[in-house]
Amino acid sequence: MAKNLLIVESPAKAKTIEKFLGKDFKVTSCQGHIRDLIKGNDAIDKENDFEPKYHVSPEKQKIVTELKKLAKAAEEIWLATDEDREGEAISWHLCEELKLDPDNTKRIVFHEITKEAINNAVQNPRFIDRNLVNAQQARRILDRLVGFELSPILWKKVKPSLSAGRVQSVAVRLIVEREREVMHFEPKSSFKVTALFDIKDDKGKVSKLKAESGTKFENAEAAQKFLEECLSADFTIKDIQTKPAKKTPAAPFTTSTLQQEASRKLSFSVSRTMSVAQKLYESGHITYMRTDSVNLSNSAISASAAEIEKSFGKEYVNSKNYKNKKSGAQEAHEAIRPTYFEKHTVSGSSDEERLYELIWKRTVASQMSDAKLERTTVKIDISTNKEELNAKGEVLLFDGFLKLYIESRDEEDEEEQSTMLPPLKKGEQLDLDHMFARERFTKAAPRYNEASLVRKLEELGIGRPSTYAPTITTIQKRNYVEKKDMEGDERAYRLLRLKDGQISKKTETEITGAEKQKLFPTDIGMVVNDFLLKHFKNVLDYNFTARIEEDFDVIAQGDLKWNKMIEDFYRPFHKTVEKTEEEAERASGERVLGKDPKSGRELIVRIGKYGPMAQIGKTEDEEKPKFAKLRSDQKLETITLEEAVDLFKLPRDLGEFEDKKVTAAIGRFGPYVRHDGKFVSVPKDMDVYEIKLDEAVGLIKEKREIEAKRLIKEFDGEDIQVLNGRYGPYIKAGKKNVRIPKDKDPEALSLEEIKELIEKAPAKKGRGGRKKKAK
Repeated sequence: MAKNLLIVESPAKAKTIEKFLGKDFKVTSCQGHIRDLIKGNDAIDKENDFEPKYHVSPEKQKIVTELKKLAKAAEEIWLATDEDREGEAISWHLCEELKLDPDNTKRIVFHEITKEAINNAVQNPRFIDRNLVNAQQARRILDRLVGFELSPILWKKVKPSLSAGRVQSVAVRLIVEREREVMHFEPKSSFKVTALFDIKDDKGKVSKLKAESGTKFENAEAAQKFLEECLSADFTIKDIQTKPAKKTPAAPFTTSTLQQEASRKLSFSVSRTMSVAQKLYESGHITYMRTDSVNLSNSAISASAAEIEKSFGKEYVNSKNYKNKKSGAQEAHEAIRPTYFEKHTVSGSSDEERLYELIWKRTVASQMSDAKLERTTVKIDISTNKEELNAKGEVLLFDGFLKLYIESRDEEDEEEQSTMLPPLKKGEQLDLDHMFARERFTKAAPRYNEASLVRKLEELGIGRPSTYAPTITTIQKRNYVEKKDMEGDERAYRLLRLKDGQISKKTETEITGAEKQKLFPTDIGMVVNDFLLKHFKNVLDYNFTARIEEDFDVIAQGDLKWNKMIEDFYRPFHKTVEKTEEEAERASGERVLGKDPKSGRELIVRIGKYGPMAQIGKTEDEEKPKFAKLRSDQKLETITLEEAVDLFKLPRDLGEFEDKKVTAAIGRFGPYVRHDGKFVSVPKDMDVYEIKLDEAVGLIKEKREIEAKRLIKEFDGEDIQVLNGRYGPYIKAGKKNVRIPKDKDPEALSLEEIKELIEKAPAKKGRGGRKKKAK
C-alpha cells in the first residue's frame, strides 16, 4: 500500500491523477457525495439551531467501507474533491466518516488536471474551509425545509404526488409568465417600405442597392399613399457617411455562457453540456467547468498568445483579461478554457470533440484582435416626399477574431445583417427597379429555451453554476414544464408593389409562431405556480430568491452564521405554511366553459387525478358526471366550449371487423382502438377523434403480425407460451416470466420440460428492498 491516500470525486479523474503522482500515492474515488440528510422530517432539528442529521447513502455503503480500509493502511490522507462548495462539503463529510480531523487533514484543489497543476496543489495544501462547507450546508438544509413543507401542502390543496423547490419553482414561474405573455399578446401590423435600385458601374455591370424607409406606416392606406407619391419621384443620393467600427470578441466561457452557446451552436441540452464538460475536465482537456469567472491565468494568456501567433500571425494577438460584470462570483478562479492551447482538437466521443472545439475557439478568440470594419450609411432623397430612404452596409477591413469564431445570438438579440454596398457618389441619380410595402407584425417575446432560461436566471441572480442543469432537469421530470416544438400557424399578410409605373396589391401567407425545443408550462405547472404565488409570494419573488443566494455567498465569506440565516427565513415561512394549510382553498385551475348542448349540464375543465380534464355535471348531481381527458395540445386556460364538447365524442363506434365491434377511445396510457377485448395503441401521427375503420383495422392487423412473430409456441388448455422477447426467448406462465437456458432450443422444448423450468425458476423479488433484521 502506498503511504499517501488521495481521494477525488470521480474514478476517471483518479486514473489520470495517479499517473502524475507516482508510486507514493494511491488515488481513489468517493464517487461524489457519500452522505446526505436522513429521510423524513427528523433530518433537521428545528429547535436546536437547525442541526442536520446525516447518514451514509445506502448506495455508498460499500464505497465508504473500502475508503475506511484504505485510510487505515495509509500514513497520510489527502482530500482532492472539486474546488467548489459542493466539493468542500464532500471533503468535510469524508472527514466525518473516516474519523479525520478536518483542521489537520490536507485538502488540495486544482482547476485543471495537468501534471503541473496537481504537483503544485500537493506542494501547497490547505485545510477544509468551514465557511464554504456552511454555505453548501445552508443551501441543502433550506432547500429540504422548503421542499418538505411545501410539497404536502400541494398534495392536499392541488393534487397528490406533487413537489416544490425553492429555485425550481421560480424557474417555473418565469416560464409560466412568458407563456401568458405569448397567450395574451395581440400582434399589431405596420408596413415597411423597401426599394431596390439598379446601380451601373463604369463597365456597365449592374448591381442592386437595397434601401428602406426610416419610418413604418400604420396601415395599408398610408403605405399606398407613399408609393403613389413615389410614382413620379426622382431618387438622389443625399449623403454618404462612412465611419470606422470594430467588433470585439466575447469573454471566455463561464458555466452559464457555455450552456447557452452549446445550446445555440450544438443544440445541446444544459444537462448534456455539463455531462460532456465533466468528461473533458476529468480527461485533463479543460479547466473546471463550474465557474462564474471570466478570468484567465497569466500562463493561459501567454500560452494562447503563442498559439495565435503561430497559427494566425502576430497581428492577430491581443492579450487581455476580462472582468466579471457580476459582483460576488462564487468561484473566482478561471474561466472554462483548454488546458493545452496547442491542442486544437481532442479524440473522444463526437459530443466531446465538438464541445472541446467550441471551448478552444471561444478561449483563443477572446485573446485575438478586434475585427476592424467600415460602416457606411447612405441617405436617399425622394423628390416628391419629405421621407428619406436609408441603405446600410459594411466592409470588413481586418477579420481579427472573426477568422476563428462568431458568437451566436438568441432570437431576441437578432439583428439584420448589413451587406456590402456598390460604389456610390453623393448627388448620384438612382434608377428604381421596384419598390414594395410589406405588412409586418409585432412579435411576442419568444418562449424560453434551456439556454435563454439559464441566461435569465443568471441575470436575476437566481441559482449558481452548479444549480442550472439540475433545476432545468427537475422541472421537466416533475411534469411542470415540457420541451417541445410548435409548428406554427399560417397567417396572411398584404404586399403592395410599385413596378414599371404601376402599383399592384396581393395577399400572401407566412408561417408564424413556429418554435423549436422551447419550454412550455403544463397545466399542472401553471396551477401549482398560481397557488404558490398566491400563498407563498416570498418564495417565488425574484428579488427575495436572489437575496437568499447572496446570503449563501456571505456565509461562504464567513460574515454570516448559516443557522441565523436559516432561522430568519424559516420562522415566517413556517407560519405561512400553517396558515395556508388551514385557510387555503383547493386549487384545480377550474374554468366554467358553459352548458353542454346535449344535456344542458354545466361543462367545466380542471386538473383531475390523472391530469387536465373536462367534466359535464357535478358530483352532487343525481346523474353521475361525465369525464374526458384534454388532448395534449389543449390548455385549461385556452380551451373553448366547442373544443371541450368534442372531447365527449369518445368512445367512438367505428363499425365492425370480423363481426366484432371496433371502438376508438383515450385511456390512461393514451389513445387506442379496441377490438375483440384487445387494445391497440393509436400512434401520434393519427388522430383518435378522426380515425376511420379501415385505419383502425390496419393497426389491428399490424399488431397481430408483431404478436405472431413474437410467439414461438403455445399449448392448448395451458396458460403457457414460449415467446421472443427483447432479451431473447422466454416462457410466459400466467403472470410469471421464466428465462430459457442458452443450451436449450426454445422450439424443441416439450410441455414437461417447460413446466420443470417454471418450477425451478427463482421466486421474483419484491420491491420493498431488504427486510429489517429481527432485534
